[in-house]
Amino acid sequence: MYRNIAFSESYHIFNRGNNKQEIFKEERDWIRFLFIILHFQSNITFDQIGRHISYYVKHPMFDTKNKIPEIVQNRSAELISFTLMPNHFHLSLTEIKEGGISEYLRRIQDAYTKYFNIKYKRTGHLFQGSYKSVHIENNEQLLHLSAYIHKNAKDLKEWEDEEYLFPWSSYQDYRQNRWGKLLKPDIVLEQFNNFKEYQKFVKTSLAKEKLSDKHLLI
Repeated sequence: MYRNIAFSESYHIFNRGNNKQEIFKEERDWIRFLFIILHFQSNITFDQIGRHISYYVKHPMFDTKNKIPEIVQNRSAELISFTLMPNHFHLSLTEIKEGGISEYLRRIQDAYTKYFNIKYKRTGHLFQGSYKSVHIENNEQLLHLSAYIHKNAKDLKEWEDEEYLFPWSSYQDYRQNRWGKLLKPDIVLEQFNNFKEYQKFVKTSLAKEKLSDKHLLI
């Protein structure tokens, strides 16, 4: 049973820290989670993830180009957009293999919880349950979900009015994609003439009003 997630359909996936606790304490934690959501779209294993994190600290890019074709060929879910916040995350995903989103989220949360617990000498759950999912029922919902996800950084005072520069979001990737085929924004972007038009849509979108309350549990 895969939480009523259907093959080839798209979903809003989100979760937060247990008891609303922060899930990122320092920069390397944000980078680690970013690495995981990009590279765990297939079951390919990565040794010495810490080395890739250290590379990102110096360059801000991952040295995994040689792995990307294999990930793309074998992935079970496609990442459309994302944002990471101090105590929660949002993902927009399309399932491309049966059970793919469930497996993807299980790997993400298990891997990051293990890393976080070892690093900070803690035990127990890091996230509030497994995750929450909402089916994206039509194109309008898809567009407003994209806006909602990318506007999240507005809640952080230092990023207000500069959400498109927030490093832990795919918003800047809608202008220039840092991750190539690991991110699939085209389903949204092809509906706009250019990034400025999309940016205007995000700024003026009544995403919170357009989306059902079930999307806004974070």
